[in-house]
Amino acid sequence: MRYFEKIPGERLYLSPINPDDIVIYTKWINDPEVVNWIGGACNVISLPCERAWLEANTNGPHQYNFAIVLRNGNRLLGNVSLMDVSAVNRSARLGIFIGETDDRSKGYGAEALKLMVDYGFRWLGLRNIDLEVDAENQRAIRCYEKVGFRQYGRRTDSIFYDGQWHDRVCMEVLSKDWL
Repeated sequence: MRYFEKIPGERLYLSPINPDDIVIYTKWINDPEVVNWIGGACNVISLPCERAWLEANTNGPHQYNFAIVLRNGNRLLGNVSLMDVSAVNRSARLGIFIGETDDRSKGYGAEALKLMVDYGFRWLGLRNIDLEVDAENQRAIRCYEKVGFRQYGRRTDSIFYDGQWHDRVCMEVLSKDWL
């Protein structure tokens, strides 16, 4: 089996990352439509580089990375992660992407976010999960708000791509509001 249903959802589930998916992850992480929104648009990631990153950062005490897998056909959709997990502060930063354009705006991201946030609060005992999103990515901001995140700040001119500076919106969700 390629994937293991670690965190079950309705239409999808979160699975440990399968190292055999290295080619598709490398394709996605080099796609400007994906990385412009998550940062790192200027990076060129080779297969060996992505393989080394996956081996070093897949899971551990400070990071939880999962493949987002569609139940119907067990097809890989993207990735969702809790990073910079702090046991002392009981906080983490969330990141997500849906790899293929045709899979976006179908609610998969919202479902994966709900599963990951719930995992962070119920299983890891977190109190605060935050994220940063490009201020121009209104589709993502609406999705995050729908899931329960609220805006708490803005980082002006904090990311550079396509020859210009862009603002990042800071968002968070608290366990007391989620649970």
